[in-house]
Amino acid sequence: MIFDGIIFDFNGVLWWDTHLQEIAWKRFSETVRDTPFSSDEIRTHVHGRNNRYTFEYLTGRSITGAELAQMIQQKESIYRQMCLDQGADFKLSPDAAALLDYLVEQDIPHTIATASEKTNLDFFVAHLQLERWFDLGKIVYDDGTRRGKPAPDFYLDAAKCLTLNPASCIVVEDSDSGIEAARAAGIGHVVALGPAESRERLSQLNGVDRVITSLADLPRALLLRRS
Repeated sequence: MIFDGIIFDFNGVLWWDTHLQEIAWKRFSETVRDTPFSSDEIRTHVHGRNNRYTFEYLTGRSITGAELAQMIQQKESIYRQMCLDQGADFKLSPDAAALLDYLVEQDIPHTIATASEKTNLDFFVAHLQLERWFDLGKIVYDDGTRRGKPAPDFYLDAAKCLTLNPASCIVVEDSDSGIEAARAAGIGHVVALGPAESRERLSQLNGVDRVITSLADLPRALLLRRS
């Protein structure tokens, strides 16, 4: 089957920052409860989730308004500095630029659906030149108006931004909650991206159609070229 468009998760897919996110969340959790997140907590309550969900899990109560905004910036300032500290290694994931160039050249609809909030999205745009490949107005991010992954909202809205039926789209995800969100949205082809050692686990997740270790492994023949 050939698909009409592709939607990328960002963190862990277009920018391989999983280790940075884990360190930042562990440091932040220590400031809140004196102990860092465990690996199981990171996988279940951090990866693919929006900030509000994780803060509420961490504190055991509802977080809204000015308090939520303050906590977001406290945690994300730790994370953004860690990104900058990567120097020349703060760049798109291996083979991402080549794939994105191909999508632009072939006029294949594509966008991002990310749990990142606006400050981080603007940070990524500024430092990774995302406007080279993406219509920034079509990027779906955590603006506080939609349910976070694993709810389907992010991917339903991303498909809508591309004016495509979700079943005609590919999604590339790295997190369990993101994969569940894509499946729940009725995405036609769900691609799980992760290191070789995670291939077996990812392949067994409900809804996963293909597992890849980098974007070079995604067959371009899956995507319909526009005439």
